[in-house]
Amino acid sequence: MNAAKPPITLAADDIHMTYQVRYTGKGRNPLNHLRRVPKPVLKGISFYVREKEFVGVIGRNGSGKSTLLRILAGLETPTSGRVFSSAKPQLLGVGAALMPALSGHENVMLGLLAMGFTPEEAEEIRPSVIDLAQIGRAIHTPMNTYSSGMGARLRFAISVAARPKILMVDEALATGDASFQERSKAAMDAMIERAGTVFLVNHSREAIEGMCNRVIWLEDGEVVADGQPEQKMEQYMVYVSALAREEYEYAAEFLGKVKEAYGVQRPAFNRG
Repeated sequence: MNAAKPPITLAADDIHMTYQVRYTGKGRNPLNHLRRVPKPVLKGISFYVREKEFVGVIGRNGSGKSTLLRILAGLETPTSGRVFSSAKPQLLGVGAALMPALSGHENVMLGLLAMGFTPEEAEEIRPSVIDLAQIGRAIHTPMNTYSSGMGARLRFAISVAARPKILMVDEALATGDASFQERSKAAMDAMIERAGTVFLVNHSREAIEGMCNRVIWLEDGEVVADGQPEQKMEQYMVYVSALAREEYEYAAEFLGKVKEAYGVQRPAFNRG
């Protein structure tokens, strides 16, 4: 008998997102600079994710990855479409209301309290958060003196401590040396073991293949592939390499074949 599949923890149903952006075209009308024109960013995103899935979200800059994560986390409302989740998703660092003028040490406590831990629980957890962040004596200095990498590591360490059922990480694991990335992977693995679901946006092939068990590829606001990390990363690298060589016709043809294969497996939702 086949084992039962883990339950679905999040579903995106036909998500569209359109921003109104300033008109930058030319024209004689002196009021043109006041015009706003629609810019579609997400175009019909649909998928579902199960417990214990670690989903890498890949795609070129401007493909809609960060916007998608913000919508899934409930931080932005889509123009149309629906998101269903079994628990409140947490976008890395957002739940921790950190204050730049306070030290890292104080911010760890503040962040843990903001995420719902009791003072006693926060005090017990704080040493492990500081240990994971690996920012040394800087933990005792104000956060507004930190480099962007140091701040990202501290926010990551605080967010993982929250033990969310659904966590979304936007590029944070690209920051730090090999030691920090190894410890980050161990922390994320532990969270998956606690029955969580993780989304990771990252441009690093090594990070995606080493940490994820599924990949969703976005291109121009659409899902063009969804599947096994090594296969999808290989396809993605073929595509971006062709673009880098200015082989645009081949790149477009290759992407068309990838999208055609995905179209066969695209999930359908009952909207009745």
